[in-house]
Amino acid sequence: MPKYLLAYHGGSMPETEEQQAQVMAAWERWYGELGSAIVDGGNPTAAAKTVTSDGVSDGGGANPVSGYTLINADSLELAAKAAQGCPILDAGGSVEVAETIEM
Repeated sequence: MPKYLLAYHGGSMPETEEQQAQVMAAWERWYGELGSAIVDGGNPTAAAKTVTSDGVSDGGGANPVSGYTLINADSLELAAKAAQGCPILDAGGSVEVAETIEM
């Protein structure tokens, strides 16, 4: 079965402990919905560097990755549909969905 990278971009951080608990509960619910499709639950990302042929610069470019998850799905369309439930969307972020290629 193909694997898909869900790369998260943007999103705001909850400001209070109550908001943090609500956000964590939303992620846990969504992960529960994904169930066995989850290959790697992923993590948020922190500091980044961008490497080009011109060298290394600080940051992740114009739209830096803020986290990731790796899932199994039968098609890109089904992986994108699964991503529509991602809590980062409620925080103003987006999800980039890309099929990984087994080498």
